[in-house]
Amino acid sequence: MHRFSLLRSTPFRLALTFAFLFVLAFIVSGGIVYRLMSADLANRLDESIRQTYSVVAATYAANDLEDLVATVDSHSKLSPIKEQILSLTSRDGNHLAGTFIAATLPEGFAKVSIQTPGSGPDVARYRAYSGSVGGNYLTVAFSLSETEELERIVLMSFGWGTLIITGLAVTGGALLASRVQRRLDGIASTMVDVSHGKLDARIPLIGNGDDIDVVSGQVNAALERLSALVDGMRQVSANIAHDLKTPLNRLQMILDVASQKTASGQKVFDDLAEARAEGAQINETFDALLRIAQIEAGARKARFTDLDLSEVVQTIAEIYADVAEDDGKSLSATTLQAGSQIHGDRELLTQLFANLVENALRHGPEGTAIQLSVTQQADHILARVSDNGPGIPPEEREKVFQRLYRLDSSRTTPGSGLGLSLVRAIVDLHGASVVLEDRQPGLTVVVSFPASE
Repeated sequence: MHRFSLLRSTPFRLALTFAFLFVLAFIVSGGIVYRLMSADLANRLDESIRQTYSVVAATYAANDLEDLVATVDSHSKLSPIKEQILSLTSRDGNHLAGTFIAATLPEGFAKVSIQTPGSGPDVARYRAYSGSVGGNYLTVAFSLSETEELERIVLMSFGWGTLIITGLAVTGGALLASRVQRRLDGIASTMVDVSHGKLDARIPLIGNGDDIDVVSGQVNAALERLSALVDGMRQVSANIAHDLKTPLNRLQMILDVASQKTASGQKVFDDLAEARAEGAQINETFDALLRIAQIEAGARKARFTDLDLSEVVQTIAEIYADVAEDDGKSLSATTLQAGSQIHGDRELLTQLFANLVENALRHGPEGTAIQLSVTQQADHILARVSDNGPGIPPEEREKVFQRLYRLDSSRTTPGSGLGLSLVRAIVDLHGASVVLEDRQPGLTVVVSFPASE
């Protein structure tokens, strides 16, 4: 990415936000765990001190101090590293047994700092429990070194864990952000290319089906549609220039001849009538082009209603039956009695089937049989217009839907080459599809509409 700034990257900011929330949650949960663990260790230590105190105090008998002194001394010798120390003092404060003097401690639990014999200048922290036994003062103290060391290890573990998680989150966020940013840069680069006229540019897809791929695919589909529309506009412009050149030249020649006849005093009524017919044909061509453009813009969707497609097809059959008979051809219709409901514009659908029937009448020889039918297949309504005329070559069947495109065999017959283009526009507006099938001989036009819910 040109001039890529990590801190300005939206994916990186999102990654940082997620990392911050994750680390915050880790710290909060770690603090809660630490407090619970510390309280549990303190409770366990107090319970051990209380049990030891009870065991030592139980050795005292009335007016018999020797057993208590012996027990205090023996327990003191059991812990050479001074993890457990005891003190026994008399009523007047004299030291009777143990490794330290604790006459000044209050009864109950307390935390004290004690410099025990043999420990040098170091002062150790203890958790002590004091009480009166036979008028004497007994204190049992356990070192806090193990508890504090365990708490220190837990705190360091949480600290290192926080640093590692933060580092991984930031690094991972940067890597993911750079990857996502490259894909976003690809989208931006494609849009720049398109804005500069490179309509064949497409966004590269990874193929993993994630949201960026889905959006990129939709954008590519829109670009395909845009490219097709632009190509269609270019093709239309070329076709207009090519197909309208002849009638315009003919109109010019007619007007030139009429001008010469006027100069020589001859009648020009027939020439003007011919010129008027040529102008009307040109106007019809442009009207058809504008109508197709309006339909493709989707403006007619506001007029959609639920209707019976069989009624539309039956109406077309009734209108054109006599026309076909007068032209030495036949037209029949087979429709559904019910169940052919679709959502659409009745006027446009009438135009669609009228164009298909007129094409069959115009290009079919005498004796051509035209058949209209409406059937249902799953959740679609199929309308068919079939004939046994000359048909359309397979390689031309997609081209005939282009604006102003005409088969070589049709250029001698009247028409603008916009009938099937109008059919395709109406079909697309209704979310339907149209297919040309070989009838051998003849052609079948199949229009598939989604059935109305």
